[in-house]
Amino acid sequence: MTTPDEHRMVSPMSRPVALVTGASRGIGRAVALALAPTHHVLVGGRDADSVASVVAGLESAAPFVVDLTDEAALAAAVTGVGRLDVLVHSAGLVTFGALADSTTQEWRDLMELNVVAPATLTRLLLPALRSSHGLVVFLNSGAGLTTHRGFSAYSASKYALTALADALRLDERGRIRVTSIHPGRVATDMQARLASLQGLPYVPDAHLDAADVARAVRLAVDLPPDASLDSVRINPV
Repeated sequence: MTTPDEHRMVSPMSRPVALVTGASRGIGRAVALALAPTHHVLVGGRDADSVASVVAGLESAAPFVVDLTDEAALAAAVTGVGRLDVLVHSAGLVTFGALADSTTQEWRDLMELNVVAPATLTRLLLPALRSSHGLVVFLNSGAGLTTHRGFSAYSASKYALTALADALRLDERGRIRVTSIHPGRVATDMQARLASLQGLPYVPDAHLDAADVARAVRLAVDLPPDASLDSVRINPV
């Protein structure tokens, strides 16, 4: 886990600060790269080596290595975040299968990482976000708006994340902005694994590029403070 002093020592206050969870790969990594030209990026992830690799490639960055489902560790990690302008929730878990074939533990794991962890992290960082009149971005899914056969548990977690974002937006209106981004299928390692679970071919060119999703995050970040991109759906053409 990253110590508080590591954050304080390397965070240049001349730059706005963005924390991106799940930033060691996939969409989260693309978001970190998109924010790097203008922000000091706290690169979130569980694997220290993978996080360090991303940090090394950014102009201004620091590691935020923590298990998001460990509340005590999370509370300790955020004590080092003195300033925060943008919080991007990208970490998540996906499963595929009918309700009849699912287990209680699968449901708990999905809800814990996809819903409870973002709620906990946001709550812990609200003072810093309020101070900066910051932005919270939930990288959700099309499954958080429309469900499909075989995605009962995953879609339920993403619908819950949509509700969390909507509730937070109402609670904090005038203090922070909240954006929900709902991408369709994105060409990532997770999508390749999901295609395998479904018994479908994985064709990256038929999917969104992670950089396209990151551009939507960048759009929300770059809006003037009196405007909010509340929700956006992105699909491959």
